[in-house]
Amino acid sequence: MTTSRQNPTDIPPPVMVEEEREFEGMLEDLEGQSIIAFDTEADSFFNYQEKVCLIQVTVEDRDYIVDPLADFDLSPLGEVFADPKRRIVFHDGEYDILILKRDYEFDFAGLFDTRVAAAAIGEASPGLASVLKKYFEVELDKTLQRSNWSQRPLDPKQISYARLDTRYLIPLMEKFEEELDRQDRTEIVQGEFLRLESIEPIDRSFNPDEFVRLKGVRDLSPIERQALRELFIVRDRLAEQLNRPPFKVMSNQVLVNIAKALPTNSRSLIEVPMFSSRMVRKMGDRILDAIDEAVHKGPLTKLPQLPPKDGSLSLDDEEYELHERLRNWRKNWAEAEDLDSSLVMNRHVLMRVAVARPRTLDELVAVEGFLPWQIRRYGDALVALTAEFENDVSSGKLASAKGKRRR
Repeated sequence: MTTSRQNPTDIPPPVMVEEEREFEGMLEDLEGQSIIAFDTEADSFFNYQEKVCLIQVTVEDRDYIVDPLADFDLSPLGEVFADPKRRIVFHDGEYDILILKRDYEFDFAGLFDTRVAAAAIGEASPGLASVLKKYFEVELDKTLQRSNWSQRPLDPKQISYARLDTRYLIPLMEKFEEELDRQDRTEIVQGEFLRLESIEPIDRSFNPDEFVRLKGVRDLSPIERQALRELFIVRDRLAEQLNRPPFKVMSNQVLVNIAKALPTNSRSLIEVPMFSSRMVRKMGDRILDAIDEAVHKGPLTKLPQLPPKDGSLSLDDEEYELHERLRNWRKNWAEAEDLDSSLVMNRHVLMRVAVARPRTLDELVAVEGFLPWQIRRYGDALVALTAEFENDVSSGKLASAKGKRRR
């Protein structure tokens, strides 16, 4: 099932939108369009605070590359995204939507995500590179995926790569719509599109207690844990000052290595695995000050408890056990229907069901995010699963499983 289309080497260059008059010209072009494809590029691998560095736009046979770092107001684009009479096409658009909402407070309506659609029709590899290769015989240069999109001027290869992220999304959407209709899976993706429209950015401000997420923290002694917390804080401050991602200042493993060593001077610091003499010269004093602060504060005997990083709900032991049963149930349904597990039920709704423990269909309907088609397909099975779980709780069968939870 391959669709031929104009070779990337034959298509005209994209229109670069770097000034207000060019932006206004693009908006005039978009005004009468009912289907528009979008993508973004950010700089999370190169700067402390990521930002939108490019917005790619395709309409009909025209591609635009919008420069958000140029000096003009992007807010009129919000009217395009929020217009329910238009179709706004992304591929794997959750990150794009979140960062656009965070940076510009845009609202979204009429979304169609071609990655979601690809997964729903049974594509084993729904990533953009795979589907472009399959349907249009177009190959993306993956070496540019983590390019520095905040640099100016942009390299011609960057521009060529970026424009392909949207160039084929509209015909891809049209192909997938036909297949979704044939497989009777349109309502499945529509529910996911509504979820994408409603998602909100999670607060990503620095939290020093996030150090507990680092691998190896639970193997440290109480004083080493306190040292790791102070080192985690120092790394973030250095990263902000240098405008670099924290992992490019020091890796997580280096932080753990220093915490284990508890160095007291430059000589002992240079002996820490993966900590170079150059790093000692640049930040050695800050590291040693952090160790001193940890010693002053004393051992950290109890690790802080954090909610899940994705903003989902925290679960107690019983809810955790029900959640594991629900995950297995979802996996089995997904395999039986040749459907991506996230489309049977996304992880946020799955956790809400685990917390709500619905005993009836009415209680299941009341769970936020649970969709009518899911009630029709899975409602009775889920109520039966919950009833079996509650019987196990009341009969004491759950007690043997509580100790198996990883913490």
